[in-house]
Amino acid sequence: MNILVLNSGSSSIKYNLWEMDEKKLLCKGLIEKIGKDDSSITFSVNNEKKTIKKKILNYIEGIQFILDLITDKENGVLASIKEINAVGHRIVHGGEKITEAKLVTPEIKEIIEENISLAPLHNPHNLEGIKVIEKALPGVPNVAVFDTAFHSTMPPASYVYSLPYEFYEKHKIRRYGFHGTSHKYVSLRAAELLNVKHGEFNCITGHFGNGCSITAIKNGVSVDTTMGFTPLEGLPMGTRAGNIDPSIVLYMIQELGYTPEQVSDIINKKSGFLGVSGISSDMREIREAYKNGDEKAALALKMFVHSSKKFIGAMASELDGRLDAIIFTGGIAENSALTREMFCQGLSVLGAYIDADKNNAMQGEGIISRDDSPVKIMVVPTNEELMIALETQNLAGE
Repeated sequence: MNILVLNSGSSSIKYNLWEMDEKKLLCKGLIEKIGKDDSSITFSVNNEKKTIKKKILNYIEGIQFILDLITDKENGVLASIKEINAVGHRIVHGGEKITEAKLVTPEIKEIIEENISLAPLHNPHNLEGIKVIEKALPGVPNVAVFDTAFHSTMPPASYVYSLPYEFYEKHKIRRYGFHGTSHKYVSLRAAELLNVKHGEFNCITGHFGNGCSITAIKNGVSVDTTMGFTPLEGLPMGTRAGNIDPSIVLYMIQELGYTPEQVSDIINKKSGFLGVSGISSDMREIREAYKNGDEKAALALKMFVHSSKKFIGAMASELDGRLDAIIFTGGIAENSALTREMFCQGLSVLGAYIDADKNNAMQGEGIISRDDSPVKIMVVPTNEELMIALETQNLAGE
């Protein structure tokens, strides 16, 4: 079974093509700057990476180009688009009505549209990708996999904000959580590596990329997470402020004269690692500056580690006294032994003891805690695209 996975962004389309019998990635690529003169597609087939500069005006042209490329005589991997058996779509927001991946129907498209106000930068483009595929591949099943779905198991005490309750009842203002596909995948993979049942697995997962979130998973389901009504809440991130006193926003508007739009731009696009360091939103550059003695870079890194450890401790207290593993994923954690070491300092209070040699030697996935550590510390590279393909196979499989 061949499954195409699409992630349609605000000006980009990311794709993967999977052969599901062996869970083999056949090809992948990314179209960037859709609608601009300098749009391009970068793709990989058989570990060979190529880039084609091509003006792509819209999603119809972009997706058709992807389908043509997949079946291209020189660069393709399929003889015909008829060999694509199903398409899985990453959808950011499903609101309260969506608790799991769904076969796309008119009702599901309506739900995606209903939640555009909650994810205005993502849901419209996610929906556009579905509509284009429906026309390009008529009769092929489409599956919507929602970032918010994995967190639908959170109890009200985790997702209701302490505002007047009518704001939740009337306006659905609540914690939704994001990165759900990633948190689900790494918890499933970690349980597999540890040879334990996912439904009996208690863990804390940390997704540390340009966006960052931490989730408490009890008996295989999410019970709390750091991102909230939007992806802004929680940890400091590449450009997002994370948790700040809400009165700061009012102060910036009422006393400093910023407009709401300016404040939104600051806390979403100019804060976090970039705002504190003044250097970059990329943690690799922050770490390098930290090693060279840059004080603001050091502060940005230490703030991030401090916030992460604070949330890990809080999440551990929600797991009814049993924590099996702490799992790190995403580029920040996967690619830096230094950052992992800093994360783990002090976690011995939870029974998690890092092994310095294992940590320094880690490449890929595995355990980096001491053999006698009651709580395992693990690195598991995320694979959201494979998770989407697996969900799609489950719903549309032959």
